[in-house]
Amino acid sequence: MITPTPFLWGAATAGHQVEGNNVNADIWLLEQVQGTLFAEPSGDACNSLAHWREDVALIESLGLNCYRFSVEWSRIEPAQRQFSIAWLDHYARIAAHCRDRHIAPVVTLSHFTSPRWFAAAGGWENGDAPALFARFADRVARRIAGEASHVVTFNEPNLQKLGTWSTTPLSADMRDGFATMMAAAAKASGSDRFSVLVYPGDTDAQIALVAAGHAQARAALKAVRGDLPVGLSLAVPDAQATGPENALAAFRKSVDAPFFAMVKDDDFIGIQTYSRLLIGPKGSLPPAPGMELTEAGDEFYPEALGNAVRYVHAATGKPIFVTENGIGAADDAQRRRFLPAALASLDAVRRDGVPVIGYIHWSLMDNFEWRRGYSKHFGLVAVDRRTFRRTPKPSARLYAKLVEARA
Repeated sequence: MITPTPFLWGAATAGHQVEGNNVNADIWLLEQVQGTLFAEPSGDACNSLAHWREDVALIESLGLNCYRFSVEWSRIEPAQRQFSIAWLDHYARIAAHCRDRHIAPVVTLSHFTSPRWFAAAGGWENGDAPALFARFADRVARRIAGEASHVVTFNEPNLQKLGTWSTTPLSADMRDGFATMMAAAAKASGSDRFSVLVYPGDTDAQIALVAAGHAQARAALKAVRGDLPVGLSLAVPDAQATGPENALAAFRKSVDAPFFAMVKDDDFIGIQTYSRLLIGPKGSLPPAPGMELTEAGDEFYPEALGNAVRYVHAATGKPIFVTENGIGAADDAQRRRFLPAALASLDAVRRDGVPVIGYIHWSLMDNFEWRRGYSKHFGLVAVDRRTFRRTPKPSARLYAKLVEARA
């Protein structure tokens, strides 16, 4: 077991986005069906199934002491009640390999994907979902808990709620497109339904079941190792009111409050911040004309990180773990401007006494960005998708220097 250093500096990946050929996952099926809304399929991704040791070596070469990765439920339980010892061993080897190199393994149980059979049974709209997820957490805990530094149960389960406040809400055509894609996946699964947590569904029902799933998974993890730090990660933009008449309180009640309630018994709360969100009288507002944007369409606003950390700690009282922060950048020079400013904003809140466990950059390498395919570049490392050669960008070297200066 790793005893974490006083502060964790790391980079992150997620299984489906880097491993490749995750054929039993719900998202994989959505990529394949006729009428898919995915720009392209994930395919081999970054082939991290074969190159994971190289990925850990990249973490080590940058002088980082933390690697966040996810375990793929659809590999571990490809069919209901059929658990793969081989895949549990695979993820345990990654955690142990990190430990051997004094790198803290931060393990995520659910990073958007679930098994295809789970989605075809109703996903997080199925009343059995919490118990099924807890059973999976128990299997993971019994194999990996001894090596893990921290466990994140869910990655951004508030994303649907946040999406309702988007400056570009889903059009009727897009909603119809989602319904068509889900219906095709249901038919391909021999089911009358197909539900994926991060895409449109019965959000209120999902929230209640995710809350139960989180609590039951945490209990399963703690039953195996009582001192294992457990939490969840939320998407937290720096929400700012634009005037005296604004909907900020309504935003926080809708997007934050139900999920902050879930963490009252947790050891930490993970936050994932990329930009700010301006809130006006009737809802969110787009960035003002002339503001610099990232490749992903967010406002370039690195100071959002410190503001979000300060807000979430004040609202929850929990230690903060920055489990994702970064930008999509076609030009790496933009990322090199982002990193020093973002870390400076984090330095400020730490000096003020806000308890921060660590900072994990998203992402270690360019990877599959869900419906957008491979068109966005969040990585510190470029990946040739034909040879899978990894090439650190100048921003990776800068990040290493920034971390070294703070060590």
